[in-house]
Amino acid sequence: WETFEKNLLQSNEDFIQKLTKKFPFLTSKDLKLCIYLKMNLSSKEIAPLLGISFRGVELHRYRLRKKLELTSEDNLTKFMMSL
Repeated sequence: WETFEKNLLQSNEDFIQKLTKKFPFLTSKDLKLCIYLKMNLSSKEIAPLLGISFRGVELHRYRLRKKLELTSEDNLTKFMMSL
């Protein structure tokens, strides 16, 4: 599992650098969620990868949206893909 996570972070290094430059306050869990959203995964698909419930993913998405100062009309996945 650690190897998968390490490879995931390495393969998305440019994306992570852009995110941390623009939003330096994001946590490592936030960054993982951003990577999964950029991969266009649904909350149901993300839940087992993060080891949390579907509802936990939805809550994390909500908090991430607040941190990024996005409105409820903004699509979080499209935002991640545009970076």
